[in-house]
Formats: sequence, structure tokens, C-alpha cells
Amino acid sequence: MDLKIRNLDGVERIHLMGIGGAGMSGLALLLKDLGYDVSGCDVNWTSYVDKIVRDDISFMLQHGKEHLDELKPDLLIYSSAIPDDNEELCEARRRGIRIAKRGEVLSWIFDARFGIGIAGTHGKTTTSSMIALILEQSGLSPTLAIGGELCDIGVNAKLGNGPYMVAELDESDGSFEGFHPNIAVLTNADWDHVNHYPTFDSVIDAFNRFLVNPKENGVVVLCAEDVGLMKVMERNQGKNDQNDKNDIITYGWGNAWDWGAYDVEHVPGGGVSFSISKKGEYVDQIELSVSGDHNVMNALAACVVADRLEVPFTIIKKTLRSFRGAKRRMQYIGAINGVDIYDDYGHHPREVAATLNTLGQMFPGRRLNIIFQPHRYTRTAAMYRDFAEVLSSAGRLFLLPVYPADEEPIEGVNSALICTELDRRGFKNYRLCSDMFDAVSLLKDTSLPGDVIVTVGAGDVPAVGEMLLEEIEKKQVV
Repeated sequence: MDLKIRNLDGVERIHLMGIGGAGMSGLALLLKDLGYDVSGCDVNWTSYVDKIVRDDISFMLQHGKEHLDELKPDLLIYSSAIPDDNEELCEARRRGIRIAKRGEVLSWIFDARFGIGIAGTHGKTTTSSMIALILEQSGLSPTLAIGGELCDIGVNAKLGNGPYMVAELDESDGSFEGFHPNIAVLTNADWDHVNHYPTFDSVIDAFNRFLVNPKENGVVVLCAEDVGLMKVMERNQGKNDQNDKNDIITYGWGNAWDWGAYDVEHVPGGGVSFSISKKGEYVDQIELSVSGDHNVMNALAACVVADRLEVPFTIIKKTLRSFRGAKRRMQYIGAINGVDIYDDYGHHPREVAATLNTLGQMFPGRRLNIIFQPHRYTRTAAMYRDFAEVLSSAGRLFLLPVYPADEEPIEGVNSALICTELDRRGFKNYRLCSDMFDAVSLLKDTSLPGDVIVTVGAGDVPAVGEMLLEEIEKKQVV
């Protein structure tokens, strides 16, 4: 299918700063498939860099204004992690090279197609992945731009031949407000990314603005169980004519909404089944290989979208049953000596709570060992009490130092804040680890057959699970 993107008229060479991240690497792959000469740079070599290099995209380690002389880009795209005073970015401005943020360029591609945009503080990646896989299995060949790699498709972005584009819309920097979907899915609205949103109200305001973005005669698919989204709906009520032109389809538990899930049964060891209703009428029973109440809601949203696109329910049901999830979403890492190791991306108290709840449903009676790495100083400062409340339900807890991402340290903000709150709550079964090696050593010496070990966080915490597998193997050989 020919895709004409007017905003890219006259552009041949595109350079991406911060290409090592999930979102930027995915955009790079899309632009390459669209026929542009694509290059990129980043301060670290990540697994995503491996993928773009395999796709013959030029990569340069570190940032530097000399890149502009060598590459001579017509357009420079930069991620939100790039500071405004970066020398390469400043030099591009001085030379008059066209500059745009990732979200802006992605919206140009998205708005040129029948766009299915998934927004929300939590659950975007999994919901996007479910929808993408259903459309893929239906033979609709969608274009994809998702924040995590799909286990079933093997990529986080690809150019399809069909009219549809499924995109995970990032609210962390407000860029989701620049998208105009034909179908907008809102999973929830919660306070996060406190460096961009100083209050919960500022999050609600942003989602409130996004709610009026769908194209005329568009559809809004909304989780009616979420408190934040209900606040968004209240503020929008009767305030904007655009809402009157868009269908709003609600989903949640039971039969009170347009679509509902009920008779939920969690399968020990993994998986969940539930019945689905539409307008109060029974539709079918769904079985998932992935676990957790949150994934029931994610799957329900996917059902709503696929049904709206007239995908036969037999395909929806079959695809969801085979769906293996996205990487780093309760991903199975391995087992050794009777110990199962998983990894999860949860980095917000609500996400960590969902992870712990899911683990309890999957492994009733087994000891849970959580290795948690707080992500960003700003989030830790704002939410350490909430983290302590959630983590106090873990069997054993191992706390790592804060992963800074692109932030500078904040005086007095560290993982010990969470420990102080745990002490106040009377939870003593935790260890504050000096680094990953400390955590691995403790786990290697104290893990027992039957234990479940889960690394949790958005940083580099998965390395703990991989290191632990190696150490236990060495111990057994000795």
C-alpha cells in the first residue's frame, strides 16, 4: 500500500538521536521500510541497536556534532531523553536543519493511515500487542509501532501492507496529544512521569485533551473501571462537540458496561479464562496463556477493537489463546534447581501491585522473591511510600539502587526511603542491596527449591536473573 506522508516531502536522509531505545529504534525501522536513508546514534549499545544494525541502519556510538558533517541529514529526530543543550542538537538548529521529536514524526505516519492508538499509564504495550497480533493473524497486515517487542511477531515495529496502523501512544512527555486515531483505546489514567506531570490533575488534563483528538466519526474504547478515566469523562461531559461525533465504547467487569468480563478463573502455573458479554449478552469464553486480572482487561479491550473491525470472533479467540505476551511483561527467563525465574517491566506502584497479585494467582503457596529496582529519582521521591505499601506483600524483597535513566541524582532520594517505610510498616523480610552482584550472591545462597524469583523494574534489573542462572549452574557443577 502506498503511503504518502506530506510532512516528509523533500526528505531523503533522516538521523535519529537516541536510537537505542524501544520507541526510537522502532521508528527508525519504519522509516527505513518507507524508503528513507536512516542513521542513528546513542550513548549506549542496546539490544535494540543490534536490531537496527541488522537492518543495515548506520549507527554511531555517542552523540556529536561531527555526525552532521558525515551524514548531512535533511531531518534530525530526537528522543525526549536528549537534553536541549546537547551539542549535536544545538548545531543542527544553528545550521537550520529540520528538527522534530519522535512522537511528532510517528504521528505523521499514524495519521496517514487508519490509526488504532492505545493510550494509558499502564497496559499499553500488552493491549497494543494483542490487537496487533489479532490483525496480523487475520491477514490484515497492519503497520506496528509498539513500545515492547512482541514474542509472537518478534519485532516492535514493522511496515504492513494493509490500511491499519496499531501504535502505542506515549503519554510520558505529552506526545500522545499529537495523534488523531480512528480508534482510540484508553486503558487507564494514573499519576506517573512526575518530571512531566507535577500532579494527578495535570495527567487528567492531558488525557482530557487527548479524548477529543480522534478523527471525526472515530471511536473511543475506554476502561470504565478506572478512576482516572472516569474523571476524564466527567470533565469532558458536554464540553466538546467532537465527543458527540465519536462513539464511546466502555469495557470492564461484569455486565454493567458495553463489553464485560465475568466468571474469571485463574490457572495455577499460568493462564486465565473468562466469559465475555456484549451489551449484556453472552459472546464466548476466552482462554489466555498470560496471567492476571490486568490481562483480562487488556484482552477485553483487544476484543472490542477487533470486533469493531469485523474480525471473526473465532480468530480473536484463537489468537488470544496463543498470545505469549510482550518481552519483559511477566516473561519467563528459566528454571534451575527447582527455582523459576521471571522478569517484569513494572515500575509504578500500581504495576508492581498487579505483578504481585498475578504471581499469587499463578503460584499459590510458593515463596515469592522480588528483586525491585526503582526507576528514576523523581518517581522514587514522589511514590516511595506507595512502593513500600505494595512491596510489603512480597515474600522476600531485595531492593537495588535507583536506576537513574536520564536523571541526575536528587539529594536524599534513594532506595533507603522505601526501606524506612517498610520498617514503619513492620515488614522486615527485605535486604537493601549495594548492587546487582550483592543481590545475586544473596539469592544464590538462600534460594530454595520451589521458590519463584522475579526481577521487577524498567531499568537493567533483568541482568540479575540472567546472572543468577549462571551462578546457580556454577554452584551445581562444583
